[in-house]
Amino acid sequence: MMLGPALLMWLGWWLLPAAPPPQPAQPSYVGSPPCARCHAPIYDRWQRTRMANVVRDPREYPDAIISDFARPNPLVTFTKDQIAVVYGSKWKQRYFRKEGDDFFPLPAQWDVTHRQWRAYGVSGATSGLCDGCHSVNYDIARKTVTEWNVGCERCHGPGSDHAGRPARTNIVNPARLDPMAAVDVCVQCHSEGHPPAPVDSPGSPSRGTREGGEFHWPVGFKVGLRLADFWRLDGYTLGTTDTLHFADGHARENRMQGNDFVQSLMYRRGVTCASCHDPHGTPNNADLIKSPRLVCLTCHGPASPNGPRTATIEQHTHHASGSAGNECVGCHMPKIAVMLGDVTVRSHTFKFIAPAMAERLKMPDPCTTCHTDKTRAWATDVLKTWPELSPWRVGP
Repeated sequence: MMLGPALLMWLGWWLLPAAPPPQPAQPSYVGSPPCARCHAPIYDRWQRTRMANVVRDPREYPDAIISDFARPNPLVTFTKDQIAVVYGSKWKQRYFRKEGDDFFPLPAQWDVTHRQWRAYGVSGATSGLCDGCHSVNYDIARKTVTEWNVGCERCHGPGSDHAGRPARTNIVNPARLDPMAAVDVCVQCHSEGHPPAPVDSPGSPSRGTREGGEFHWPVGFKVGLRLADFWRLDGYTLGTTDTLHFADGHARENRMQGNDFVQSLMYRRGVTCASCHDPHGTPNNADLIKSPRLVCLTCHGPASPNGPRTATIEQHTHHASGSAGNECVGCHMPKIAVMLGDVTVRSHTFKFIAPAMAERLKMPDPCTTCHTDKTRAWATDVLKTWPELSPWRVGP
């Protein structure tokens, strides 16, 4: 029996393999302003944070430059007109010139605490050093951004789908991530490390190219992905002091809160950065959700199973109520990480550094950091008189 052409075409259509369904379009970055439509109170708070204002163009914000250019200083070999952008305003302010499509550091920085100039010896384009963390969606090939500063999508991921059709399922909320992934949202920038392999090398995720340099931020990482696929924290050798670490592993420099925190018991118990901080902004220092003392006492307190196991906080600290030594952060978060000069910020391991051990390892301890007129031997002798403290933790 002969089959007609139309019938043959019909049979062929049914026998052909089905075409694969079209892949859904990936969400894209849209910037922070669209978020304000539904999240106005949060957006207004965030706009006032340092996260939202770390990078500022003095032509757009005439008050951005806070340093003293009125008095001559040999370190300052540039003028205000040469400053394309500034970084920072709380502890220090750094200045950058633009050359082509990159920014480069100028040789002096402003110490906000002491109101004085200090040398800044870092060189090289900011595209490899800074820009990935001080922006949203930095493209290393084109050297473009969706927006400068730590915008909403830095922590919530690309927002085009959510902006067009708001739903819990089409945006990343770090509060709903597992604790490790939630912490990684912050660790991506608050840490010292390096990519696990040269960018675009065999076996590494495709992320573009950059000739002749390395990156100091996790190129290609987006929240919701596994940070360890894009980033390795800089390691340390116990007993050895290096540029970034004290001999016990504590961070020596600022912006290493992530390196510290992942060593902590807090991290192992599922505490996250957002347990203490709100990056959308609060009236408290460091955007803490409460005052430092109350943040700690949310989970810790007299007779708490989490400690301390004393009847009062004063019995635990052996310092008077209202004193610096009675604050939890005084002993468990000493200011030992250097910001610049003698300006230091708090550690984030929450470990008590015994003065005797600090003496052996040649590193700071919380006791003599506060009691600057005393010795570590004195501090060790005093600790031995505290019945609540195990003698095995004090040292010989």
